[in-house]
Amino acid sequence: MLETRIQEYGNGLIGARTMSLSKKTSKKAPRSPEIIIPDKLYFRIGEVASLCRLPAYVLRFWETEFPQLKPVKSSTGQRMYRKRDVESVVRIKKLLYEDGFTIVGARTQLREEIKSDRTQSALPFPVTPAVNVAHLRHELQQILHILSARH
Repeated sequence: MLETRIQEYGNGLIGARTMSLSKKTSKKAPRSPEIIIPDKLYFRIGEVASLCRLPAYVLRFWETEFPQLKPVKSSTGQRMYRKRDVESVVRIKKLLYEDGFTIVGARTQLREEIKSDRTQSALPFPVTPAVNVAHLRHELQQILHILSARH
């Protein structure tokens, strides 16, 4: 089964053994090394909330604030998040909780990232043509002359 792994940092427990024997030295200690997103087509809101360690009401609020986050709704009205939606949630969480962005700033940052992803770089065409056009025209005229001489 394929999985997506995304690094997550925040303040939290490193491990029970280390917490009892040593003092916490940094406020930015990793809570867990990464969030593992299972390879599924759809996730319910409760699954996304537990994966991302967020309450479901936060996810519902973020849907109103971030246009990139648009889960589809099932026939019963349940929110069904796609894998890219879950990845967006993780990215939004990082921008807000770790990088210190405001909601407006995070929205702008995500919009800029999408714009930069859409811009394509130019294909690496050679500056000077590899084949001389005049030489190519001459070769084609010779072929035409050979073919017309056969009749």
